[in-house]
Amino acid sequence: MNWIILIVAGLCECGFTFCLGKAKLATGWEAAGWYAGFVVVSALSMVLLAKAAKTIPIGTAYPVWTGIGAIGTVLIGILIFKEPASFWRLFFIFTLIASVIGLRMV
Repeated sequence: MNWIILIVAGLCECGFTFCLGKAKLATGWEAAGWYAGFVVVSALSMVLLAKAAKTIPIGTAYPVWTGIGAIGTVLIGILIFKEPASFWRLFFIFTLIASVIGLRMV
């Protein structure tokens, strides 16, 4: 169950970076709403990480959490914010995925 919580925590990390990206493009109350979303989702992400780390070693939980967030954020940037999807960018994302999987396996 704590692995599921950790995955949700990583997805929340993607959520707060998405909120930051949308806030950057907005003004006024719309921007304030995105910043409020950032605060809520980032707090949720931290709480879930702390809960998962009660049974998953922190040396494993933290890299998995940041890996999910990093991979998800790059994909959000490419798919939603139209950032470039260069060969090297994708290559290093795949090496990050392999590293997270390898860490989980050992």
